[in-house]
This record gives sequence, structure tokens and C-alpha cells, in this order.
Amino acid sequence: MITLIVNIRVRPEAVAQLKAVALENVAASRKEPGILAFDLLADRDDPTRFALVEKYRDEADIAAHKATAHYKRWNEVIEPLQAEPRTRAFYTTVEG
Repeated sequence: MITLIVNIRVRPEAVAQLKAVALENVAASRKEPGILAFDLLADRDDPTRFALVEKYRDEADIAAHKATAHYKRWNEVIEPLQAEPRTRAFYTTVEG
């Protein structure tokens, strides 16, 4: 399993719009067969900071997700809302 954590910081006036577009992306992403989990988290201390925690079976499922219409819409809409470039980190589950 591969976990992707995306950290996002938006401009203060963009918080509501970020939530709306992100929740659309979350709902659609959860329907994809290769996605095991897909969650939007809000920072408890800073309302402009969010994280997406995405869990995929494998690399092919990540590629399939990036080819969807909802991902492309998300990517287009989020760029101008950001206060800084978002960061991504990929993790592999460690068992045993």
C-alpha cells in the first residue's frame, strides 16, 4: 500500500472554496476501485492549512487517479487558491 500526504495552505479568503472543491474530489476519489482511503484534514490551529491523506494499492492506481476528470478539475481549481505551493510525500506501509 502507498500513502500520499498532500499538505495545502490556501489564502484566508479561499478557505470555503478549498473545502467545497476538495470535498467534491474526496467523494469522487472514494469511488475509485484502487483507492483504499481518501481523507481531507483541517489543521486545528490554522484554518488555512489542510492535508489530503490518500491510500492506494499501487502505482497504477495513483496513475489512474490522476487521469480522472475530478482530479483534473481539482488540480485546475486549487492552484490559484494556494498561498504557497503544496507539498507531497509518499509513504509505503511497513508491516511486522
